[in-house]
Amino acid sequence: MGKYNFDQLIDRHGSGAMKVDSLNEFFGRDDLLGLWIADMDFAVSPRIREALSRRIEHPVYGYAGAPQSYWDSITGWLARRHNWNVKREEITYIPGVVKGIALAINFFTQRGDKVVIQPPVYHPFRMVTEGNGRVAVNNPLIFDGNNYRMDLEGLERIFRDEHPKMMILCNPHNPVGIQWSVEVLQEVARLAKKYGVTVVSDEIHADLMLYGKPHFPFASVSPEAAEVSITLGAPSKTFNIAGLVSSWCVVKNPKLREPFFHWLMVNEFDAPTFIATIGTEAAYTQGEDWLDEMLEYIEGTIAEVEEIVAEKLPDIKVIRPEASFLVWLDCRGLCMSHDELIKLFVNKAHLALNDGAMFGAEGNGFMRLNIGSPRSVIRYSLESLADALASVCAE
Repeated sequence: MGKYNFDQLIDRHGSGAMKVDSLNEFFGRDDLLGLWIADMDFAVSPRIREALSRRIEHPVYGYAGAPQSYWDSITGWLARRHNWNVKREEITYIPGVVKGIALAINFFTQRGDKVVIQPPVYHPFRMVTEGNGRVAVNNPLIFDGNNYRMDLEGLERIFRDEHPKMMILCNPHNPVGIQWSVEVLQEVARLAKKYGVTVVSDEIHADLMLYGKPHFPFASVSPEAAEVSITLGAPSKTFNIAGLVSSWCVVKNPKLREPFFHWLMVNEFDAPTFIATIGTEAAYTQGEDWLDEMLEYIEGTIAEVEEIVAEKLPDIKVIRPEASFLVWLDCRGLCMSHDELIKLFVNKAHLALNDGAMFGAEGNGFMRLNIGSPRSVIRYSLESLADALASVCAE
């Protein structure tokens, strides 16, 4: 057993956690095991909790600025973990990655402009695009039954014929869990430069690389990538601190950065709370051992998921992620309609997973499983699913 106990069962009911306290709102019942929204059921690193507690114990909660040590913790992490050198003037705070995408859409595009997304993909990409009066243009990923790849020929056709102003890149990709190669990212950058497309790269899962695979920040792969990109990231998924609302934005190109950062500043979108700065700094400077141990635990859980599914749910295929604690399940072998699949998981097995269809039509027949929980919980959930499936087949 390691230094941290990821097998610990923690009751999150009554804490305001969406994962358990919002089940009825999203699934129509509250007697479900929550394996959906992308946070983890693991205790946060003690170093983060201690840093926050020390500040909370101070009796005055007044205005607070972001100290230089906060910025150094982020740039130091990016250099150490991803071999990416970012200067202080190239980075700013944003109040969440999805909000950052929305802010970029509103600043760099106009109503009616086209924005490229790559389904199946994190559903807020479409929601934020269309909700702000822009047009989402699909460049679907290609799935061969085992692996996903980017349709670069299709992407160039869209850039050439549809004239989008922006592309939202998911790197690593959620929900399919792939880290795009340097060569693929370089080609995306080349095409974006050629056709005048700004690329917003969501890299919130970048720190969750598995099996020793490296993450490649989009802006780092070529001069063209640095020129066309806006990169968004956060410690939130990495260290299970999404509730602190701390994210960052890196823009290398001063022609993009200076007007955008100025707009963020005058509208006070770039002002973090002291909770965000303290939690972030503690995470990036003192949380690395917790992260490494957690990732090793997740790898072990993936192995168990693959073993149990192969034995008890052979008609479901596990798409092994290269990053993150989210596992994409191909349930098409069950030969169920969308409604039947939802009924199986929710009403029969009493499990709350993300329905693959929410990530686009390309996700029909898939489910996204959050394995960021103790292994006993994941084992129980899969056994419940196997029992529910057996009961359905016996009807």
